[in-house]
This record gives sequence, C-alpha cells and structure tokens, in this order.
Amino acid sequence: MERVSDPGKRDLWIRRFHPSVSAKARLVCLPHAGGSASFFFPVSRALSPAVEVLSVQYPGRQDRRTENPIESITELADAVTRELLSWADRPLALFGHSMGAVLAFEIVRRLEDRGVLPLILFASGRRAPSCGRVKQVHLLDDDGLIAEITVLAGTSLQILGDKEIMRMALPSIRSDYKAVETYRWQPGSLVRSPIHVHVGNDDPRVPVGEARMWEQHTAGDFFLTTYPGGHFYLVDQSTLVTENLSRAIAVRLSDRDTRHDQPKPPQPRALR
Repeated sequence: MERVSDPGKRDLWIRRFHPSVSAKARLVCLPHAGGSASFFFPVSRALSPAVEVLSVQYPGRQDRRTENPIESITELADAVTRELLSWADRPLALFGHSMGAVLAFEIVRRLEDRGVLPLILFASGRRAPSCGRVKQVHLLDDDGLIAEITVLAGTSLQILGDKEIMRMALPSIRSDYKAVETYRWQPGSLVRSPIHVHVGNDDPRVPVGEARMWEQHTAGDFFLTTYPGGHFYLVDQSTLVTENLSRAIAVRLSDRDTRHDQPKPPQPRALR
C-alpha cells in the first residue's frame, strides 16, 4: 500500500500553497524550462479549495538553487513519480507547460505502470512528443539563450523579471533546455489517461497542428483548446484557463463516481 500524504508535509519537490482537506482531486503542475513552483501560485489560489494544487520545484532554483539541476527528462520523471506516489490517496491530474508537458507525459506513463491512473494529462504550450526536432538551444552562449527566451515570452516579457536576475538563473535554464532537447520519445508509448492540450494560437514554437498530434499519444479521449496569445498565453488568459481546468477535472471526477468508461467531453468556454 502506498504511503498516504501527510497534511503537514513539506518536502524538496512539492509545494502546496493552499492545502485543502476538502479537495476531491489534486492537480500536479510542472513548470516550463527555467520555471519554478511559484509560477503556479495563481493557479493554486484560483482552484482552491475544490482542487488542491501540488506545484513541483525542480532542483537548481529558488530554495533549491544550491542543488545541481537535473539534465534528463527521464531522471526528472523518475524522481517526481516517486514523490507523487505519496500523494495518490486522492485522484491526480497533471498540468505541464512547455518542457513540463513532456515531463508530465513521462510521469503519467510511470504512474500508470504502477497502477495509478491519472484523471487527465493537461499538455500546455508544447508540440507532441512525436514531433521531434533537433534543436541545440542549450549550446548557445548566454546572449543567444536569453534571445530565445525573449522570443518565447513575447508580450509576457515581464514574467522573466530583471535581466540580471535572469542571467543568474541561466545555469538552470540551460540545464532544462538540455533535458528537453535531448529527450527522445519512444514510438508506441501511449498513456491510457485522456490528454487535453492547451496552446496559444500565436505560439512561435508550437504550431496548432503539431499540438494536435498529442492525440496519437493516448488510448483515451483527446481535446484541444486554443487561446489568444503566444507561448505564455496562460498568463494573460489565466481566468479562462483555470475555469477550463476546473471544468475538465470535475467531469472526470463525476465519470469516476458513476463508473462510466466513456465520459462526455468537457466543453471549454470560448472567448467572445
């Protein structure tokens, strides 16, 4: 039997900004390259108390800045999966943005192998794993790496913070880029959990067509939702994103309660 989570627990990997004993499910949030657990504080606040958010803190940033970053998606997925098994006393959903989407996919595979079937995999701001591209951003010099990050941030440049602080964070950013750029998807590896893809319609690195190819990676249901905006659409569209996450989780919970094998798809609210 898996160890049940301790409400007073705080460990290196998991941040619970708004603990909720009444939550029917937990949403595990996995940040983008260079991102930290605190990026998802607004998501946690918006979904609490109905859904408890567990935000993952990678090594090499914020309060883990003295640790060496992990430069492998496989190693990260193994480490996070071990942590999440302690939190599986309630249904889990996973939300990964950019690099976090690939990491979430690999974690879901590992959880399912251990008998834990997540409610949903939310893959945000990332093309499907099968859309492999040879990119070497992690080998660029500091100015080149900053230029790439700036392109992705677009009008949400403020999320990067002070440029001097960003330069201090470059080692962890570079390690994250190396992890995702050296990741190789293994053909035939599907998940059983449904996949919901969220993407900005002006993302400079994620064409909607390549985001749609996530459908090939699940034996379950698939949904795609687009938003106005670029790679960090979820900053400007935060209210709409959290509404859609909440709705999708509620539908899956209801389906589990009624034991239907084929749930009706959630209908994301569109912008007018």
